[in-house]
Amino acid sequence: MKIAILGTRGIPNNYGGFEQCAENLSVGLVENGYNVTVYSIDSHPYQSKTFKGVNIIKKYCPENKIGSAAHFIYDFICLKDALKKDFDVIFEFGYQSVAISFALLPIKKSVIVTNMDGLEWKRAKWSPFVKKLTKWFEKLASEKSTFLISDNKGIQDYIKQKYNKESVMIPYGADKVNPKKEFLTKYNVTIQDYFLLIARLEPENNIEMILDGYLSSEHPTRFLVVGNTETSYGKYLKDKYIQSDIVFLGSIFNKEDLDSLRKFAKVYFHGHSVGGTNPALLEAMAAKAFIFAHNNVFNRDVLEDNAFFFKNSNEVQHLLNCLKDIEKSKKQKISNNSIKIDNEYSHQNITNQYINLIEKISR
Repeated sequence: MKIAILGTRGIPNNYGGFEQCAENLSVGLVENGYNVTVYSIDSHPYQSKTFKGVNIIKKYCPENKIGSAAHFIYDFICLKDALKKDFDVIFEFGYQSVAISFALLPIKKSVIVTNMDGLEWKRAKWSPFVKKLTKWFEKLASEKSTFLISDNKGIQDYIKQKYNKESVMIPYGADKVNPKKEFLTKYNVTIQDYFLLIARLEPENNIEMILDGYLSSEHPTRFLVVGNTETSYGKYLKDKYIQSDIVFLGSIFNKEDLDSLRKFAKVYFHGHSVGGTNPALLEAMAAKAFIFAHNNVFNRDVLEDNAFFFKNSNEVQHLLNCLKDIEKSKKQKISNNSIKIDNEYSHQNITNQYINLIEKISR
């Protein structure tokens, strides 16, 4: 069968969660005998036309000229091209910038499977108009797609309640890693002498909630933040906390470094709140990090009782003030999360779930 994967910047992963999923899934499908094509932006640094047996088609994306709006153009071009080819299944990762293409292009004869991602219209950076538009895109995607994928039970329940649509629940994946303490040297830290947060620096990831709670606790351990500080919000955060023990490391894409930072942190903070099973959270579980997470249905679905949760900065402060007592359950929670990665979230398990869906579609 011929499979296409659209909606990402391409592979190998050079950006984030959807790209990591596309890389692992496409390679896994090829290893299981499928003919797989992944669409990539024309500026992707990888030059070969194949990657571990996966075909790569590059298409124009003017992001460097017009910003994020370029992805409406890019996704339209990719889908238009894919519809002309004889793919058995077209996977769309995310709906926001492709939904309008569903209305403009003749997709009736094609099998389109859309991963609905999180509640994109909840993002704080969007204006009221953009939020309303994004909700419309969500509705379009739910109506026009042949099948829907939810990456979290909370998203699956939302789609059913909001649109009366069934969706297949397939989360992202992660595999166990082998962190090494020597990778810490370049960041001037040692084992257990820092707190850590890794995220896109955006309001809905509750960065300020976490950092304000940390500062209120007056905990002597320093705090490392990994994320792009060149955005307007990133610059704002750097300026706000410039006189503190909070260190902004900027973007880090080396996975060995990230896994090692997660593993050896005193606490790993996860503030994501707009929905879905977040790949960074799974990677923290796989790295055997000790996790404090924002208290919402999505994070609870993944972590169950194997983390400590907070809803505001006062609760962050309280957790840090009680850290010595809390750490008594650290070993068990880390072990439980590691077992969940093996049993539920391994890349092989996720690939198998996609294969089951493809086989269902092909019947």
